[in-house]
Amino acid sequence: MEQAPPCFEDLGLSQDLLVSIKRAGFTLPSPIQSAFVPVALTGRDCIGQARTGTGKTAAFVLPILDLIDLDDPRTQALVLTPTRELSQQVSNEVERLAFKSAVTTACLVGGRPIRQQMKQLEEGAQVVIGTPGRVIDLMGRRLLKMPDLKIVVLDEADRMLDIGFRPDIEKILRQCPEERQTLLLSATLPSPVERLARRYMKDPQRIDVSIASVSHDTIDQYYVTVDHHRKFGALVRLLVQERPQQAIVFTRTKRGAEEVHRRFAGRLPKMAFIHGDLAQSARDRVMREFREGEIRLLIATDVMGRGIDVSGISHIINYDIPEDCDDYVHRIGRTGRLSSTEGQGAAITFVAPDEGQQLTNVEIRINQMLNAYPLTGIDPVEKKRTIKHVSELPPPIARHHVVDEDDFWSVD
Repeated sequence: MEQAPPCFEDLGLSQDLLVSIKRAGFTLPSPIQSAFVPVALTGRDCIGQARTGTGKTAAFVLPILDLIDLDDPRTQALVLTPTRELSQQVSNEVERLAFKSAVTTACLVGGRPIRQQMKQLEEGAQVVIGTPGRVIDLMGRRLLKMPDLKIVVLDEADRMLDIGFRPDIEKILRQCPEERQTLLLSATLPSPVERLARRYMKDPQRIDVSIASVSHDTIDQYYVTVDHHRKFGALVRLLVQERPQQAIVFTRTKRGAEEVHRRFAGRLPKMAFIHGDLAQSARDRVMREFREGEIRLLIATDVMGRGIDVSGISHIINYDIPEDCDDYVHRIGRTGRLSSTEGQGAAITFVAPDEGQQLTNVEIRINQMLNAYPLTGIDPVEKKRTIKHVSELPPPIARHHVVDEDDFWSVD
């Protein structure tokens, strides 16, 4: 007899949390939630590995809400994340799942007024979420007090180390009580993350559902072979052909994101770009408008990819194929989301003729061959031929003409 899938009632959570889960619209736990939550509830250190977009946030938020003492106003849980956007996302999840309980929180991130964050700590925050730099700042001001911490969470640990937070993380962990529970969540477990875990965790249980989830069954994956200098024209044609509900275009660099946006400026409404050098107020505005559907095309860098949690994304376009194939997994995890009701998502990757090995590396990583995308109306690769006369030279590629926005966006 086929075994029934686990329910949230099977995970050992309190009745109040079960009510919150139902109110939040969750039906069945994801694989990482099913495996991680029962272990975390025992108080044991735990490492959870799963791809982006599989419900890792709730996997550690639910145990936190069940294990802290709601009658104690002191700080009992600390969650470290790599970006301001992800910190805010975690903070929102805590508030959403704690609606039956009077849990106090503080979101400590740079780029936002520190006085408000200081006030939150002075008034008492049982759960603190933040980026390492601002957390260290407020520790140094003696406003964030660590002695009563019960749980420390390292969320998106691989990305935190990628962007240079290791010294800050270690400084924070050394200030935490030795008798604590440490939870580490990551999409990948490269050797620096494993070394960090060995040093600061006690006999952690490892839960790995990344192999099962990396196939991305809810995402159709394609590649387009395209010359570097023809990418923008291919992107325009792709948008016209696909007419996405909402899409993210990933570039490798901040300059690349700005250049794609510049070439669209004044020609395509409802679009924006986001990267780490934008002012926090601008990043907050872009993310708010993207979540609300006012922005339908977002040009983003990989650093920002981890802070984007939007259920309506239908398309991911890799304008630049990522150098690290794990970044490919993170990027396409933005579509086909657990919370999406739109069905299949699509991930389409531009591959230059000299980037074949990078495509092969991606296919090895996901254990799946990508299909060629049938892009029509444009020749993305320049055909080599002998030019006998100047009249045979092709015309220069014109900038894309102004079109009606309905040519690009799907009808709501």
